[in-house]
Amino acid sequence: MRVFIIAGEPSGDRLGGALMEGLKQLTPGVEFAGVGGAAMQGQGLNSQFDMSELSIMGIVEVAPKYFHLKRRIREVAEAALAFEPDVIVTIDSPDFCLRVATLVKAVSDIPTVHYVAPSVWAWREGRAAKMAKVIDHVLALLPFEPPLMQAAGMGCDFVGHPVVAEPVATGDDVAAFRTERGIGDAPLLLALPGSRRGEVGRLGDIFGEVLRRAVAERPDIRVVVPVAQGVEEDVARVTSGWPGQVVRIPPADAQAKRAAFAAADVALAASGTVSLELAAADTPMVIAYDMNWLTRQIVKRMIKIDTATLVNLVSETRAVPEFLGADCLPEKIAPALLSVLDAPGDQRAAMQVTMERLGRGGEAPGLRAARSVLSVVR
Repeated sequence: MRVFIIAGEPSGDRLGGALMEGLKQLTPGVEFAGVGGAAMQGQGLNSQFDMSELSIMGIVEVAPKYFHLKRRIREVAEAALAFEPDVIVTIDSPDFCLRVATLVKAVSDIPTVHYVAPSVWAWREGRAAKMAKVIDHVLALLPFEPPLMQAAGMGCDFVGHPVVAEPVATGDDVAAFRTERGIGDAPLLLALPGSRRGEVGRLGDIFGEVLRRAVAERPDIRVVVPVAQGVEEDVARVTSGWPGQVVRIPPADAQAKRAAFAAADVALAASGTVSLELAAADTPMVIAYDMNWLTRQIVKRMIKIDTATLVNLVSETRAVPEFLGADCLPEKIAPALLSVLDAPGDQRAAMQVTMERLGRGGEAPGLRAARSVLSVVR
C-alpha cells in the first residue's frame, strides 16, 4: 500500500505521525511519500521539502509568499501523481492542501482523505461544500463535526484527537523538573507565544508586558517557555527582554516539555491546539491572540462563535478566559492570569470533560484514523 501524505504545520505533523504509526500497525510494509515535519519523518517519511515553508497563517501574511506557494502546490501535486498512491491524505492547512487535491482530482480518481474538518461551525460554512468537490472522506477531531461533513456530501468519521493518547508526565517527572531547574515550590507560569514566526513576533512583546505586570504582583513567579520547532531564534529574541530568569525548553526535549506542562500552575498561551495539550496535562490557562490588523478586520466580520478556545467549545463552557484581537492587551490579560493562578475554578472540570469527549480512554486516535483511511481505500 502506498500513501501520499501532506502536512503544513506542527499540529498537522503530529496528526500525520500518529496516523502513519497506525497505518504501519495495520498494514505492514506501507510506503509513504509527501511533505511533513519531525513526527512524520520519524515514521519514515522523506519530506519533499522543509514543512516550515507552509507554516504561514493570515491573509496578509500569505500574500508575499503567494507565487512561491503556488509553485510548491504544483510540485507536490506532480509528486503525488508520480508516486501513484492508493490514497492521498492531506492534513489541515486547507489553503495549500486542497489546492493540491484539486490538481490531483483534475487528472485522476485517486481517493482523497482530509484530516481535520474545516471549522464550518465557526465561520465560512460554505467551505465544506467546496471541499467536497475534491475530498472523498474527512477525519474529524471533534465529535460534533461528522454530520456537518456528511451533509456536504463527504464521508466522515470522528477519530478523536491525538492529544488524548500522548504521554503525560508523572509526579516524579514533575518533581525532578522543578528540582533540576531550581524552581522548587515557586508558582510556575508556562508561556507559549505560538508555533509560527508571525505569531511569536506579534505576541512576544505583549506576553512580555503581561509577565512584567504579573511578576510585579507576584515576584516569586518563575517562567518556562517550551519552544516550538522552527521558531527557536525568534523566541530567544523576544524572551530576552522578559522579566526574571526565563527557562527555555528546546523543541527536541519532549520529556522536559511534558514535565513543564504538568508542573505549571498556570499557562499563558496563543490560541490553537495547545489549549488541548494543556487540558491533557490538567494545566489551567489563559488564551491570548492577535493577528495582522487587516486579517483581524476580515475575520471579525465572518466569525460565527463567541469563543475560539477548543476547551471551551468541546466542554460547552466558557471556563477558559481568552483575549483575542482588540482585547489582546496586557492590562486585561495580566489580572486574568493572576486570577486563574490563584483560583482555577471550573477550568479543571471543563478540561476533564474535554478529554473524555475527545476520546481519552478509548482506542488511540491515530489507530482510529488509520482504520478510517483503510476503509476508504478498500
